[in-house]
Amino acid sequence: MTPTVVWTEIPVTHMDKAEAFYKTVFGWTMTRDTSGPNPMTNFSDDMQATGGHLYPGKPGAGVGPTIHLAVPDALEPAMERCTNAGGAVVGPIITIPPGRFAYATDLDGNSIGLFEPAKR
Repeated sequence: MTPTVVWTEIPVTHMDKAEAFYKTVFGWTMTRDTSGPNPMTNFSDDMQATGGHLYPGKPGAGVGPTIHLAVPDALEPAMERCTNAGGAVVGPIITIPPGRFAYATDLDGNSIGLFEPAKR
């Protein structure tokens, strides 16, 4: 069986600010779900899709895993949006066979990778 990541959760301290950050950087249409014991904001408005969500929790502050997320355009504009939205780009652009990425942190210091797939 091929390993497949189907869901990820990113802990944040302020849901509204985190939603604004991820919408700005990745251009997502996000949906908040308050039906469970804790609110969560899905990366997508498709509640049946795989992907992930934001939730109120204790952020990794740079010591948790890195979640690499595809950007909607080229890497350089995404890096600029990340910085302008209050995040930080913390490394240079790295090229690998499937594309290019840069390490960054969100508003809470969670480690994210801004990933641009290679053109095929």
